[in-house]
Amino acid sequence: MDLRHLVMLHSNDMHGDFFAKETHDRMVGGMSRLSGYVHKVREEEQDPVLYVISGDMLQGSIIDQEYRGISTILVMNMLEPDVVTLGNHEMDYGFSHLMFLERCANFPIVNANLYIKPTESNLFKPYHIIEIDGIRILFIGIITEEIIAKSKSEPLIGTFIGIEDAAEEVEYICNSYKDVDIDLTVLLTHIGFDQDIELAKLLPPEIGVDLIIGGHSHTMLEQPEKINDILIAQVGSGTEHIGRFDLIINMDTNSVHEFTWKAVPIDDTHCPNDPVMDELLSNYQEEVDGKYNSVICRLPHEMEHENRFRETELGNLFADILRYQLGVDIVFVASGSIRKKKMSRLVTRTDIMEIYPYDEALISFSVDGATLRKMLTHLMDSLYHHGSREFYQWNAELRANIEADGKIGEVWLKGEDLDPNKEYRIAMQDYHYGIIADTFGITHEELDKKGRVRVVSTSAQDNVIEYFRRQKVARSRRDGRINMTMALEER
Repeated sequence: MDLRHLVMLHSNDMHGDFFAKETHDRMVGGMSRLSGYVHKVREEEQDPVLYVISGDMLQGSIIDQEYRGISTILVMNMLEPDVVTLGNHEMDYGFSHLMFLERCANFPIVNANLYIKPTESNLFKPYHIIEIDGIRILFIGIITEEIIAKSKSEPLIGTFIGIEDAAEEVEYICNSYKDVDIDLTVLLTHIGFDQDIELAKLLPPEIGVDLIIGGHSHTMLEQPEKINDILIAQVGSGTEHIGRFDLIINMDTNSVHEFTWKAVPIDDTHCPNDPVMDELLSNYQEEVDGKYNSVICRLPHEMEHENRFRETELGNLFADILRYQLGVDIVFVASGSIRKKKMSRLVTRTDIMEIYPYDEALISFSVDGATLRKMLTHLMDSLYHHGSREFYQWNAELRANIEADGKIGEVWLKGEDLDPNKEYRIAMQDYHYGIIADTFGITHEELDKKGRVRVVSTSAQDNVIEYFRRQKVARSRRDGRINMTMALEER
């Protein structure tokens, strides 16, 4: 029996988590120590070592925003991954800019489900084969359906988004290499852990997929899931951990004979600093500090956003600010657009740009009360019963009771019962207006018929900063405006 050993390190959803954080007894995370660990393993291991990343390298840092992702790609070049797949946030600066970022990368980027419509050719290389120590490994990249909202602004770009379609594409690629001796087949996905499981169920065992290394849902596992003889792994988000597979590959059967896996903590107890990475990040930090590190205001208390699937203090604050600034009845703020778990009392421009990084337009539209109730019903049904990750915060004027099964109970606006016949003005971020049919169950065509769909601000970020500069910030507590009988985690 021909058995070979291979170490595979993996990260996902790093989101510009460049710098270490100090805990009570150690320093954790940061690109310097992550790089130090990766290079240490490469130097010390006798077995071959690969390092892969499953999407969302971009966003989450003012450094990333200032250089529109170029800084992040250069940091990734210092990490030297062997292969990377795209996440939805790699599209945040537009498709054309993404193509430019790819040219800046010294590593292969794979994606099998974005294509150019007129030619029906892949936008990126759909797969990549690495041969190391005689082991031939096939990597295939798959991205989440959320990218469809981005592709609507790029009419020549298309994507297939269904899990069934993804399974067919994986099968097609694998079958194309039936005559090649592929020893290990790895899917680098950015579709979320639950969708990874569904994808694994659809893949025929005979095509030989061995691993799914995923991202998007920020799932931290104790051990990989095994579905249909496919190992599924993911390692939370940021840089506080890195996943590590120690694999024994049966070269005769082209399969995983044995494995161990662990989420390795990145901290100063065993991860050395990378001095080259330190110097690069220090230069970037000096640049952005000089430009953005001015104090804007002082908050009455530290405000939290600990759980994106419930009402939060920061969610309330941003929704209330945007309603005040825009003069509408309701503002829906996507929980996922608030990127950190707290805001300290002393607020700088850097803080706001990192906590609320999506500097995009705000779109307003009108619906009657009956339609608004249907929208809320669809939103909660998707969250409670269909695994949606799109939770929304809203302003204090709107209050709703959500029953244990996700059904909408009483709804009030400005202290009065929601009037099914009255028209209400709503605003939300441009990206989330783009996916409103999925999240709220109402199409753009339906909204266009009512008229008055328009851009009310070209920069949500500017609205927040202007408020902080000009207005006294009141205490923002969880006040029950989103009253959930059962927490989403318990559903």
